[in-house]
Amino acid sequence: MTTSTEITVRTADEQDWRNLLLLHEVGFGTPYTSEAVDARRELVGIDRSIIAVDDEAVVGVTMDFPMTVTVPGEVAVRAAGITGVSVAPSHRRRGILRTLYTEQHRRIRATGAVLSVLIASEGGIYGRFGYGPATIESTVSVDRRLGAFHPKAPDPGGVRVLRPTDARAAITAVYDRWQRITPGAQVRPDILWDQLFADHDIDRGGGTSLFAMLHDDGYALYRRAGGEDAMIARIQEMRTVTDDAHAALWRALFGLDLMHGIETTLAPEDPLPQLLTDSRVVRTRSRHDRLWVRIMDVRAALEARTYRSDLDLVLQVDDGFLHAGGCFRLTARDGHATCTPTDDTPQVVADLDVLGSLYLGAHRARTFAAAHRLWADTPETLWAVDHAFDSNRSAQIGWPF
Repeated sequence: MTTSTEITVRTADEQDWRNLLLLHEVGFGTPYTSEAVDARRELVGIDRSIIAVDDEAVVGVTMDFPMTVTVPGEVAVRAAGITGVSVAPSHRRRGILRTLYTEQHRRIRATGAVLSVLIASEGGIYGRFGYGPATIESTVSVDRRLGAFHPKAPDPGGVRVLRPTDARAAITAVYDRWQRITPGAQVRPDILWDQLFADHDIDRGGGTSLFAMLHDDGYALYRRAGGEDAMIARIQEMRTVTDDAHAALWRALFGLDLMHGIETTLAPEDPLPQLLTDSRVVRTRSRHDRLWVRIMDVRAALEARTYRSDLDLVLQVDDGFLHAGGCFRLTARDGHATCTPTDDTPQVVADLDVLGSLYLGAHRARTFAAAHRLWADTPETLWAVDHAFDSNRSAQIGWPF
């Protein structure tokens, strides 16, 4: 395939790998270690790497790999995880990304994947390709010295302090349980577990090696950061299956007496602030998107997830990129839905990126309606969509890619 400027788009081969990685390093400003190179090659492989070539120079690249993602209702669906997208700074505004994406999404569609997902380094790019931000998280800091647990907060106990490598089997088992019930969370390949537990210096961000706290139903992995006079416990990953595990791990983390503070990310409905007598101790530093979703097969995706309430309406989905939308009758009963093409007059109209944002339950239809990005024929229809697409568990990404 060639672009209008005679730039060739093709599958990468072994001889392209070195130049492909150089483009990644320049685009993201981060050199790869040999371990990171090996992990990426095992995860993605050469055959799912697509490059744009100008003469002999690699000037654009995109990759994807098979992924399994949980959607509301504890249902696993097939997805493609897009990663490593970059265009050379010397070749901007030439349509290279669109050409790469057109070919890549043609291939993804051929695999039968229900979703395509990515993490957006720039928020203004991916909506035009049908992707919508589908998980939300907040970066927070906690002054541990000011935190006191509410008298009604549980004190379940059961937390052990272990070396992460000694707790690997237990940690991976908890993650698997958490992943199966959490919308947006992905099955984690062994190569990425190996990378996490190897705990290379380049992954520490100036902190120490990892410490682990383990509960039968949860775990926390954290590092010490900061100087001796302002030590911070920086949580890298915390996963809990039960409320008791969540409370027990936070009590243990607050027991790190030499730490001045704790830094972490929280899902929107994380109960940590309500465990404390003063919820203001948990200070939000930023609120941002994480996982972006493009629905590759509207019918299959809408039938895969469950719904909080019954629905019976005609939904028009517009896709300006691959024209994969259409008009569908969506009928949900007792949580489960059927979705069939129809020529009936639509009662709800939305672009595909909006449907991607609603899909995991992190965003509300009424918010998009207020922004004139979703149309409903009546307030009652809007309310029905708003409630039905909600999820009883906050959507979260499982691991970055």
